[in-house]
Amino acid sequence: MATDIKDTAHAVEAAAVMRLFPARPRLLALGEPTHGEDTLLDLRNELFRQLVEQEGYRTIAIESDCMMGLVVDDYVTSGTGTLDEVMERGFSHGWFNASAPNRELVRWMRAYNDGRPASERLRFAGFDGSLEMTHAASPRQALTALHGYLAAHVDADLLPCAAETLDRLLGADGQWTNPAAMMDPAQSMGRSAEARELRLLADDLVALLDEQTPHLITATSREGWDRARLYGRTATGLLRYHYWMADTSPSRMTRLGGLRGQMMADNLLAIAARGSALVHAHNSHLQREKSSMRMGGLPLEWWSAGALMNAQLGEGYAFVATALGTIRHQGVDTPPPDTVEGLLYALPEDRCVIDAPRLATALGDTRPAPRVSPWFGYAPLDPAHLADSDGIVFVKDVPQN
Repeated sequence: MATDIKDTAHAVEAAAVMRLFPARPRLLALGEPTHGEDTLLDLRNELFRQLVEQEGYRTIAIESDCMMGLVVDDYVTSGTGTLDEVMERGFSHGWFNASAPNRELVRWMRAYNDGRPASERLRFAGFDGSLEMTHAASPRQALTALHGYLAAHVDADLLPCAAETLDRLLGADGQWTNPAAMMDPAQSMGRSAEARELRLLADDLVALLDEQTPHLITATSREGWDRARLYGRTATGLLRYHYWMADTSPSRMTRLGGLRGQMMADNLLAIAARGSALVHAHNSHLQREKSSMRMGGLPLEWWSAGALMNAQLGEGYAFVATALGTIRHQGVDTPPPDTVEGLLYALPEDRCVIDAPRLATALGDTRPAPRVSPWFGYAPLDPAHLADSDGIVFVKDVPQN
């Protein structure tokens, strides 16, 4: 058995990863089982460099706010702003902007792009919605940016409203971002009269953007039109998300999880249309099976962004999960030998790439036990879904940052 497993293990290099797939994937998704560990981000950075230099990949997309990601993309493509400003304003989810590996990624991308023609430049994207675990953003930024783009380039008579109307209906941003609304639907303004009118206006603005596509691409650029479509997806997605935050039915949290997955998937489809990309996020967002969690003692399930991408792109989507041996500074010690992580921990390599379907075949009917993490921030592999990923990147020990 150990020999069979060892035969599936290779060094963590782009060439070894690419051999896992029948064809070059448009979206190569690399998951991580925990956030905030520099070791995993350094590994991601090195893999991206190799994919750029050896395989022609040109975009990296990470689990961060899609609107904030535009700040990073502007910097790496054209040098807009400073590195310090970009790290402060270009990442969401707290731990990202303080991350030394993320800073190094942005610095390297900017240096790589310097002096290159636009067609060869690397691109950066956040693919998450403008959401946090505690709240959702106001739709103001996306909605007003979409309106501003259209107002500058189409006949004013075609616009469904004036900018002043949007401003009045949006009101104070604090009423949208109120953290109490995540747990108490009555605190959400997502089903107010103003929010309902904004959903209709946003829908009309997106429809106008679509119907004016030939003119807008000529009047601005495909890049400008693409960005306006991002504004539209974000505005309508946020208004839909706020609507369901105000829901009082038992399906509320399941719906919110599904909406976030759909927003991620819509952004990834737009990224895939532009060319090959490395996608980096938590395993749970990129896996092919349903995502699940327990909240208030109730099980919740929804389709992840990865499941949606797999359904739409087929072999154009590939998923490699990351698994860990130890995170001792978080109380995650040597894995039990009868778990997937335990079997991989017995290999001599500190890190390796495993062909997951071959490993599942080698194990046969001997299904490993599920690993139980003593720390909520780390999610072990589910052995029942081993063959649903194309590969596993295994890191034996994660030291403290």
